[in-house]
Amino acid sequence: MNTKSGRRTRTAAAATGLAAVLLAATPAIATAAGENLPPFQPRTEDLTVEWSEACSDEPVYVARAPELRALVEDPAEDNEEWESNGAGAEFEAWWTDAEGTEQRRTHTSRVVSSPITQLWRTPADLPADTVVSWHVRAVDDEGATSAWSDRAPGITCRFVIDTVGPEPATVVSEQYPDDDSGWHDGVGVYGSFTFDSPSEDVVEYVYTVLGSAPTRVRPEEPGGPVTVRWMPESEGPYSIQVRAVDRAGRSSSQTTHFTRVAAGRAPVAHWTLADPAGSDAAAAETGPVARAGGGVVFGAPAPSRTDLTSTVTLNGRGNSYLSPGVPATDTTKTFALSAWARPAATDAAMTLAGQGTAGKTSAFALGLRPAGDGPATWTFRYGATTLTGGSATAGGWAHLAGQYDTEDNTLRLYVNGKEVASKADVASVAAPGAFQIGRARGAGARWKGEIGEIRVWDRVVPRKEIEELGSRPAELAAAWDIERTDDVVIPGRDDDEPLSLHGGPGFYTPDIEACLEDPECVEFPANALDGDDHLALDGADDYASSSGPVVDTADSFSVGLRVRFADTTPDRPMTVLSQGDADRDVFKVRYDPAASEWQLVVTHSGEPGSAETVVAAPGAPTSHTDEVVVVYDDSEGHITLYVHGEAVATAAFNASWSAPGALQIGRGHTADGGWGEYFHGGADTVRVFSGALTASQVKSFAYLY
Repeated sequence: MNTKSGRRTRTAAAATGLAAVLLAATPAIATAAGENLPPFQPRTEDLTVEWSEACSDEPVYVARAPELRALVEDPAEDNEEWESNGAGAEFEAWWTDAEGTEQRRTHTSRVVSSPITQLWRTPADLPADTVVSWHVRAVDDEGATSAWSDRAPGITCRFVIDTVGPEPATVVSEQYPDDDSGWHDGVGVYGSFTFDSPSEDVVEYVYTVLGSAPTRVRPEEPGGPVTVRWMPESEGPYSIQVRAVDRAGRSSSQTTHFTRVAAGRAPVAHWTLADPAGSDAAAAETGPVARAGGGVVFGAPAPSRTDLTSTVTLNGRGNSYLSPGVPATDTTKTFALSAWARPAATDAAMTLAGQGTAGKTSAFALGLRPAGDGPATWTFRYGATTLTGGSATAGGWAHLAGQYDTEDNTLRLYVNGKEVASKADVASVAAPGAFQIGRARGAGARWKGEIGEIRVWDRVVPRKEIEELGSRPAELAAAWDIERTDDVVIPGRDDDEPLSLHGGPGFYTPDIEACLEDPECVEFPANALDGDDHLALDGADDYASSSGPVVDTADSFSVGLRVRFADTTPDRPMTVLSQGDADRDVFKVRYDPAASEWQLVVTHSGEPGSAETVVAAPGAPTSHTDEVVVVYDDSEGHITLYVHGEAVATAAFNASWSAPGALQIGRGHTADGGWGEYFHGGADTVRVFSGALTASQVKSFAYLY
């Protein structure tokens, strides 16, 4: 406590009595009125060694003469309003030397405003490998002291300085040894690595794999070994670096374990299902042949932008299945399976593949089930656990993968290369029954639709490998970089079909030289949207179009272009992009100034009176460049409008249809089925892709090849 000369006289008897009651229960505090009150006794839980090690009567091991810390506090009850309650700390450390003589060191910090953590950097001459005891008490600026911290209920703190680091660890792995014998099995297969140091005081091992973030593991008892499990996710040489850490925090030198990881084992069963039309069985890349029932037709179309050449169609009736007649894998151990699937309908639960138990059910089943309030979802059931995720759309291709990992008993479902659901602590289930394609016991109706390329593994299939299996990257189908021409067509890139010009549109070319020569020109003309020129549409009857459909709009597609409105406050709706048939648009992108919205309009079929979905986002044309991109993902069942690289509107859309009409630049259908909403402004950099661009690709759509 800081005071000025003299002591005050307490005149409020009630306040004095209350202070006496409150302080009487605190050890070593005087309660007489008018006297200085000593500081509080430091609590054991507020004492630390080297920042993080708590005070303990069992010695704490440190690597050097430590820094001791204590929280001290002086009571404020004896202060005037203008006074502060300061406190310092008196530390004391002692030990018995080799001659049996007790040695002591002390340190008293200066008094500062409390509560405050005071510290003592102990002297460097403290002995190593010796138990050093210490305690602390608080002191105020009048010299009053608290009780020592080890007075009951406190304890005496102890530490030992350990100056010798641990011996390096050895690393032993049976699955992935450090030897010259070649490449070891393999991606998706766990291996055990045992770390062990000869030093008896090792309490932790720190390891990294190929420079990964450090992982810390502790043995069951000091000096004991630790075994960790690790699974490589890609082939190639690996290095595991390990350090042993003793109880003082000292680290050993690094041990490096080199090993070579082979590629993942091939599937234990693999049917491409690309057999010739008329086949009665599916040949196997690995595993047994799968016999086909009468409801299976080979030679069906394959998903675009994949390596598949054909698939099979199943009619959903009693004989529409394939089976090798034996199990494909041991389901009590780690396994995975994958397949391409295109359901003909999604209004009933269907099974894509499964394997039976000894009873009248299946151990696992991959398939789909309808959802009452939304699109159907994909499912992976294993035992009593069912995972669901992703959107299943009628007529839309999807790549599915299910996996069970016995390392942590985790079940996972992937749709189009992305993990959509998982659950840990799933009990294993035996499945001695035959593997089935298109059906499974107790798992919904037989499959109706197409199935392509079934694979089954007896290992973990890492996320990256699943992504590659399910990849259908978008491919550029057509590109038009518009420049001035005297023809009525805009040539496409790389011999793509041209865009035809209608209504007599012109071209915009900024005349910068004329501005330089004109002394009255005070502002340079705006650059073209791309290159030297761009198409200029008058908003009356100008537009550009392809000669026919550029992509199949029933499959995934992406279309984008750059536009500039002639007026940033147009007086009517304008369509910048559309495609459909003679009477309606499967999609169109328009700007509605009355609502100040960008709008994406999609039609659910090519039939008269078919429903429309309109999704919108607030926005306004700019005076520079508006980049507009539409992305339809049939496997996910949604269509998205991007403006300036950002998704501004998305609609669930499971009913896209193959539009036979041409791609339209600058017009769309109106409510009466005629053409209208002609765009007034500039257009350039038109791109059309088969497949759905990713969100990151949309930002650079103009530069993709």
